[in-house]
Amino acid sequence: MQTRRFGPLDIEVPVVGLGTWQMEEDDRESAIRAIRQAIDRGMTHIDTAEIYGDGVVEEIVGEAIAGHRGEVFLASKVHPDHATYAGTLLACEKSLRRLRTDHLDLYMLHWRGSRPLQEAFRAFDVLLKEGKIRSWGVSNFDVSDLEQAIDIAGEKAIACNQVLYNLAERDVEHVLSVFCERHSIALVAYSPLGAGQFPTPGSWRGDVLAGIAQAHGVTPRTVALAYLARRKSTFVIPKTANPDHVDELARAGDLVLRPAEIATIEETFPLDAPKSKLPYA
Repeated sequence: MQTRRFGPLDIEVPVVGLGTWQMEEDDRESAIRAIRQAIDRGMTHIDTAEIYGDGVVEEIVGEAIAGHRGEVFLASKVHPDHATYAGTLLACEKSLRRLRTDHLDLYMLHWRGSRPLQEAFRAFDVLLKEGKIRSWGVSNFDVSDLEQAIDIAGEKAIACNQVLYNLAERDVEHVLSVFCERHSIALVAYSPLGAGQFPTPGSWRGDVLAGIAQAHGVTPRTVALAYLARRKSTFVIPKTANPDHVDELARAGDLVLRPAEIATIEETFPLDAPKSKLPYA
């Protein structure tokens, strides 16, 4: 599993991690086995949020990583409705209890919301000083949001920006990915396989991915993840609750696509015109 520096942090994080959005809808024991299998395969960046299943997913993750906490780069998020100064501190305490840990490696504001950013950022600073989080970031922020956040927090305070990014939704490639690289902010792609919208076998786009996959002895999903993670600042967190699917996700961490293959993917999944606002699921 390839690792790379995570934004401004002096740590290496695996290129492919594991997302847990909607895992409350899956069989609990299967989900726990999938998380543990992901850790075994080097997908040690485990991402969750207080809003996922109203805390149920954090509880699942907490059970799964018990005994493996030292191996995991653990991330969670505060809902913007809770992102006052006091609300953020309280939300973090609740997440820590559900996750059965005394600290998070990464804590994020889930999306911009209507509350002043200063309140959440001030709470993040306190949590850092108390050792309850090791770093903090944001999610679903576009360039203008990041510019305001940097004005408040300063350069290299923001570890990452977690955004919607997959072959059907490449809007971040217009400006956001370059902006993040310039400011040493890791770009973390959620729903990198399209949240149920992945090209089907036999479709022309599916066949293109299958052809590239066959040349490398991997699956089309492995190819898609490797394409998204090709930039030096980008990480992907696909979700699965099926232990049998973990290996194909993890293999993307070692797959390097040829320039011609990258060009073929970009022709097959063309970049749309820039959107006025960053999309998110």
